[in-house]
Amino acid sequence: MTLATKTSSPTAVRFDPYWKSIMECAAVEVFELMAGLRLELVATPGGEAQGEQTAMVGMAGALRGMITVRCSRSAAGKLASLMLGQDGATNPAMTRDALGEICNMIAGNFKAKVSNLADHCMLSVPTVITGEDYAMDTASPHDSVTLALAYEGECICVSLITHS
Repeated sequence: MTLATKTSSPTAVRFDPYWKSIMECAAVEVFELMAGLRLELVATPGGEAQGEQTAMVGMAGALRGMITVRCSRSAAGKLASLMLGQDGATNPAMTRDALGEICNMIAGNFKAKVSNLADHCMLSVPTVITGEDYAMDTASPHDSVTLALAYEGECICVSLITHS
């Protein structure tokens, strides 16, 4: 008998609207820790999040879905320079890595704050998309929460999308 057959699969954790406040806490903590920024929640802009840089981290196990962070290229560059020094803003690979790491840290912080997720939810390696001309379709049924955080006159959108 292998380890995979000995362990029981975790009970699925269902979406909870309260997770919006947990996501807010996780995102604010990560931006403060990683970039030294105290970002404030603002009203979510109408429609989809905008920006040329999108990082995403998938979740599997007790919770299936993804967390995304989307912002403008200039905001991503500024965040990278705060995290990695001036080279972060001028090196596109470093900018993508920094945004991917922020997304990964938010996902990890979020799952640590939700009961039954810390040990029963795995995270993927971050993926970063550069460009605006794309559409993200998710399998139905799904639930989501999106936060808009103000950063130097720009918006950084953090989203949680879960699949039932």
